[in-house]
Amino acid sequence: MRGKYEARPQKRRPEPVRQTRKTEQPNPARGTARPTPTAQPNQPHRTAAPQAQRTAPSQPRRTVPQQPRRPIYRKPTLGEYLARALAVVLTAIVVLACTLLISMKMICGSTSPSAKRTFVTTMLETGQLKFLVSWFVPSAEVQEIVNANSMAKIDDDVDANLITFENLEEDQQNAEVKDLEVIDISGRTYSGKLIKVRDPSRISLATIYPWRDTGVTLEELAQQSGALAAINGGIYDSTNNTGGRPYGVIVSNGEIQHNQPNEWPGLVLVGFDNDNILQIIDVNGMTPGQLEDLVEEKGIRDAVTFQEESSDANNHFVQLIINGTARGMNGVGSGLNPRTAIGQCADGSVLLLVTDGRGKNGHLGASAADLIEIMTQYGAVNAANLDGGSSTCMYYNGEYLMTSVTFYYSNSSWKLPAGFIVK
Repeated sequence: MRGKYEARPQKRRPEPVRQTRKTEQPNPARGTARPTPTAQPNQPHRTAAPQAQRTAPSQPRRTVPQQPRRPIYRKPTLGEYLARALAVVLTAIVVLACTLLISMKMICGSTSPSAKRTFVTTMLETGQLKFLVSWFVPSAEVQEIVNANSMAKIDDDVDANLITFENLEEDQQNAEVKDLEVIDISGRTYSGKLIKVRDPSRISLATIYPWRDTGVTLEELAQQSGALAAINGGIYDSTNNTGGRPYGVIVSNGEIQHNQPNEWPGLVLVGFDNDNILQIIDVNGMTPGQLEDLVEEKGIRDAVTFQEESSDANNHFVQLIINGTARGMNGVGSGLNPRTAIGQCADGSVLLLVTDGRGKNGHLGASAADLIEIMTQYGAVNAANLDGGSSTCMYYNGEYLMTSVTFYYSNSSWKLPAGFIVK
């Protein structure tokens, strides 16, 4: 028992849990305060951190990086544009010239005799590019190539008795027989057109006589003459595509409009007489007076001249078939070029032929052998080669069937002084 005055023990009250306040502590990584966890019951009391530890560290001031200043664009002047364009053009020209030079060296080297032969024989038939041969091949070698690849000599005259005009009147009255037929021609190195005219009297020579400096296109020549079809004709002055003056001989409707048979060596007259027979006559060495006598004697009504020559300066040929016999040749006979040719069958029908070449439609051109083969296939008894190359063209029924192979006249023809037409 406790005494009266003995103090009673005091019951100890449980100490209340002290709630700690959430304090936000800064997070340097995110720049925001992180809450401090609240003390839980029945866990030892954590002593408060020193004031220095509780104080949030000062954050460095964030600086925005400066963007680099864009350069101010200055529009080039017209002179600068022209200078850049000129530099590009000059570079292209230099590259092209070097490529061509290397290619020519390879072609004219000893690695490919056939390529050299084709190059020489083809270039010598051109009007403006003959000089390339002398640049890359010695003159003696050029003559050797020409001699080995030329046409055999032919002295025969046309035999008029072989042209009979058989059934011409009957065919003219027969609606099933075409008065004029256009035929597509193709070969390994060329494509072309052939116009077959049943009545040879429809063929004549249109000219721009009296002569002047500038000729006309084949289309203009045909339209001025009221012609249905036309092809280019003989040799003429094609310098700078003026085309207003012929060379050699021109006879139109029986009138001698140009009489210089010695103007070029090896000229051969090609045209029709009054009996509508195709005549192919060598007039080389004739005087103008002798030419007049020939025209009167043979009754020539429409004719031109082209050149027959095989040398280190030219490689031209005229006669293809005479009296049904194809002309012989040495080697390949000629180069590959655009061609214009004319022929006549035994029944009097006339064949007008053109072929492309020099890269047009991806073709190099036709050879003399190709022309002979085509003319023989379609029945020619006599046939002759005319002026070709860039001059080759054919017009029919209001449009060109063959335009010049020259790029800047690819939609037309060169200017001409004369051409064979069909009315």
